[in-house]
Amino acid sequence: MPVSIYVRMDRFTIHEFEYLDGDMKYLFSDSFADQFGGPKGKKFKYKPFKQLLLDRADKSMSEQKENISSTFDSWKGDQEQVDDIVIIGIKL
Repeated sequence: MPVSIYVRMDRFTIHEFEYLDGDMKYLFSDSFADQFGGPKGKKFKYKPFKQLLLDRADKSMSEQKENISSTFDSWKGDQEQVDDIVIIGIKL
């Protein structure tokens, strides 16, 4: 469901999560995983993207941002960026 007025307006589902101090939560669009690049010009895909986030979760937020950004730039190379990228990391 989009977060706006739309032809079909279903109710949203509320999800509750348990967490511990220091846990990280990430919200992201599909754009990073869908970016073409690498040596074969293929999509980055979700499994490597999720591993990228997990491998850097112990770093500071600014270090994560720099590392994720440089990984994206390296992957994309000379390929055109296919979409806007949104990644939100929250340390609880």
